[in-house]
Amino acid sequence: MLGDQSHLFDVPHDISYLNSAYFGPRLHSVNEAGTAALDLTARPWDVGSDLFFEPIERLRVSVAAALNGDAEGVALIPGISYGAGTAAKNLSVGLGRTVVTLDEQFPSNLYPWRTKVASEGGAVVTVHRSPDGWTSAVLDAIDDRTAVVSVPNCHWTDGTIVDLAAVGEAARAVGAALCIDASQSFTAMPLDVETVRPDFVYSVGYKWQLGFYGLAYMWVAEQHRSGAPLEEGWIGRKGSADFAGLVDYTDVYEDGSRRFDMGERSNFIGVAMSNAAMEQINEWGVDNVSDALRVKTDALAEGALDAGWITGPVDQRAPHMIGLRQPDGLPDGIADTFKASGISVSVRGDSVRVAPHLHTTDRDIERFLKVLRASR
Repeated sequence: MLGDQSHLFDVPHDISYLNSAYFGPRLHSVNEAGTAALDLTARPWDVGSDLFFEPIERLRVSVAAALNGDAEGVALIPGISYGAGTAAKNLSVGLGRTVVTLDEQFPSNLYPWRTKVASEGGAVVTVHRSPDGWTSAVLDAIDDRTAVVSVPNCHWTDGTIVDLAAVGEAARAVGAALCIDASQSFTAMPLDVETVRPDFVYSVGYKWQLGFYGLAYMWVAEQHRSGAPLEEGWIGRKGSADFAGLVDYTDVYEDGSRRFDMGERSNFIGVAMSNAAMEQINEWGVDNVSDALRVKTDALAEGALDAGWITGPVDQRAPHMIGLRQPDGLPDGIADTFKASGISVSVRGDSVRVAPHLHTTDRDIERFLKVLRASR
């Protein structure tokens, strides 16, 4: 079990930051990497052409390792709408067919599919959570009309989980594709692409991933790597490392998923920060991070239940974040109440969303519970 890691984070002791699902806390190593990259770009004569490529390839390897995937499947993108948009561009829905999504799913993983079905004559099927959780409801919605299942690993408002392996198996049985928005789970709970076998996975890089806002990740299954990118930039084409030869245009893309990379993917500051973050995460190990966060959320859930709040059953909860509710609705101004006490959480939907990370101490948890007990 990972011990106290708070010394690695730039979080003041007087702040109880329980809001990693909003924005990940900053590691000292990530700050240092960003500062060094900022200093470097102030000396452009020192920015060699290799810096457009080597750090990117290192980041692909780190992202792939955390997914138990191959680096050839990793593309660097600016955000989730870009990932979902790429998936929608390369998958077929068709007249009378459906895209299965969750109720109150994050909009960036919904709007591209709404546009897709509007242009092809399909429909979005919205799944509502059953008393047994999301998984059984999603499985019930998959049928012979299903073309795509587009779901997260856990719901962004309260951390309730979807069994992606079961959903992927059901999708493949009817010839449907599986697309995963992993923004609220990647690097905080295991996601093994070898087991789940998704078609596309996309995740931001600044939440649980602890990296740079504006740099996100996409993993593409091998059968889709010859697909059409959203952009036609220079760096995704063969021979792009030869700057003198860029005037010799080519229609041939670089290998793997590099064709799907965004323009200006080499963002020196963002890539340096994200490399530092992913290297630390892989040093910890995603399984170890998940286990350590489970201890924290279990303690939060137990204390909240004792205080008369409601949370999901343990078998429906992600290890790293929970949603807390009241039967008659949340107290007015609850987020401001926590903020005034130096505690950072989010209200999403009808939940107080609590999202610790490895900087979170027992003191932070007790401080939160003390305010929660007084807030009913």
